[in-house]
Amino acid sequence: MAGSLGVSSLVCLLNNGDQGNTETSQSLLGPFWRLHSPKVDNGGSIVRSETPGAPLFVTARVVDEAGNPLPGAEVDIWHASPVGLYENQDPEQADMNLRGKFTTDADGRFWLRSVMMVGYPIPTDGVVGRLLKLQDRHPYRPAHLHALIFKPGFKVLISQVYDPADPHIDSDVQFGVTRALIGNFVRHDAPHPTEGDVGVPWYSLDYVYRMEAGDAVLPRPPIK
Repeated sequence: MAGSLGVSSLVCLLNNGDQGNTETSQSLLGPFWRLHSPKVDNGGSIVRSETPGAPLFVTARVVDEAGNPLPGAEVDIWHASPVGLYENQDPEQADMNLRGKFTTDADGRFWLRSVMMVGYPIPTDGVVGRLLKLQDRHPYRPAHLHALIFKPGFKVLISQVYDPADPHIDSDVQFGVTRALIGNFVRHDAPHPTEGDVGVPWYSLDYVYRMEAGDAVLPRPPIK
């Protein structure tokens, strides 16, 4: 309910970005982060079972507030499948499907392959569902890519990067979308220049994550 009233996002914004004075890459953790996701080499895939969907290639940099690269940062990536379910919700997906842990290189970069995600509804079978109905609001979250980035000397960065083409980008039920968190998911209708097994269309995302100095304290995982 705190999320659906905008309180969670408000608290997040007030406690990051120089206490709410500047934009921030920080966002909501959500209920689906898992500790100890499998380590993946840069350039590797996080698709661990048959997952239909358009291929997605992500390249990203992790930098400090001055724009300096942060090498050696641990980056957890996870997202919902093209049917709108996380792997622990869906018996058709392999354990840890669409999850992986990467390490930034000397330039603060990491890169990976996955599939395009879609938006999905939050549960509406309880109090929150009744609240949304009374407010005449839909229950949908726009498509997004999760990241949790750990680097000693910096506040743990919990982020979500949103697809601006999603029909609910302007009305996220959890009020999580900010301009700083909108990614440029580019559609490509020509063959991939290096990956011969990639059909069309395929998508690419290039994004910069900015970390603030502080204590590196991991949150408690919502699920085991």
